[in-house]
Amino acid sequence: MYKFEKKDKRGVVTITISSEEWENAVEKSYEENKSKFNIQGFRKGKAPRKVIEQNYGDTIFFDDAFDHVVTVEYNKFLNENTNIIPVEQPHVVDNKFTADKGLEVVLEFDLLPEFTLPSFKGLKAKKKDVEVTDEQVDAELENERQAHARYVEEEKIAENGDYATIDFTGYIDDVKFESGEAKDYRLELGSHSFIDTFEDQIVGMKKDEEKDVKVTFPENYHVDELKGKPAIFKVVLKKVEKKELPIIDDKYVSDTTEFETLDEYKKSIKENLLKMEEDRAERDYEVALLDEIAELSHIEVPQSMVEHEVHHMVEDFEHRLSHQGMTLQNYLDYIGKSLDEFKEDRKSDAEKNIKTRLVLQKIISENNITASNDELDKNIEEYAIKYNMTLDDFKKAMSPNDYAYFENNVIMTKVLDLIKEQSK
Repeated sequence: MYKFEKKDKRGVVTITISSEEWENAVEKSYEENKSKFNIQGFRKGKAPRKVIEQNYGDTIFFDDAFDHVVTVEYNKFLNENTNIIPVEQPHVVDNKFTADKGLEVVLEFDLLPEFTLPSFKGLKAKKKDVEVTDEQVDAELENERQAHARYVEEEKIAENGDYATIDFTGYIDDVKFESGEAKDYRLELGSHSFIDTFEDQIVGMKKDEEKDVKVTFPENYHVDELKGKPAIFKVVLKKVEKKELPIIDDKYVSDTTEFETLDEYKKSIKENLLKMEEDRAERDYEVALLDEIAELSHIEVPQSMVEHEVHHMVEDFEHRLSHQGMTLQNYLDYIGKSLDEFKEDRKSDAEKNIKTRLVLQKIISENNITASNDELDKNIEEYAIKYNMTLDDFKKAMSPNDYAYFENNVIMTKVLDLIKEQSK
């Protein structure tokens, strides 16, 4: 039996288990666990319950029994009260047992916040006007020049501005260290991309020359074992190259693109950049609308939800760091913060994420927004075309997670269209 009540926006469930139910649960725990006990004079698993209790204490089977009866009754409560949504595992705040009344357990938990959506009419968020300047177009052309650069080997002494291809192996106290070795590494001399005076010591070397480069790692280096340590890199200079950039003119454009003149190419670049800027402005506008709705909804997010969200944010960040060859502790050392400080810094974003999700869920629920099969197929087909596949072939290659992704795409588009239409 259970009784539910709300206290300070938290749920409180009082579960009562009769003496008979409790005894049955303890007996069941005995039957499930008796094979674990070795009692002298009895074969393993054959000792009576009373004998086991005399040897290990009267409450030896209570924990399992408690977990069983409370879990069963709590799940019954959840199944019969689907409108009550806990956002954390329940905490036992009180429990007592008497022979006549049985077991009484009091559970508490944070509830999903209740709130009312504001009217979307007259929202203040506005879409930013966008433009693309000639300087942005020139920057794109420069990026293309850099991407199509040629490296021409020269028989000369290495100088700043040259590109040196080197092999190197690092040693600390005559012992090679991890991540301190590379083959055929192309290094721009004077770029200061390597620590200390490493690049300066390459200047003046000739092809096939070997040299011991002596450096000291900085005190704030991201790898703990290397911080402040003096090191020697055994370096071999394999070649010296000059970087040659193409001249982007009418000939270059006609040879490498679908356009005939540089002016036509610039116009196309400008149109593409404008489309990108417009898409970015639209996304920013949609985020601003959702932020405003969340703010006007006055949602009070329980601390347990924030902590849970922060935990997942940190896990995700740690996963992304691992792909860069860095651990979370390395990163924390580099920025000079503890894990607790790092988590604290993310609480504001975590709360914002939660509010946005709650707002979206409520809009979807109150407006019965779904994705029909036709809408899903249309959205999927747009992607299939990009991969030169038919809709049927593309769908055959999809996983359940892929379907969920496209369903979310359709629903999110309908939600945002609804907000934007009503906010005008």
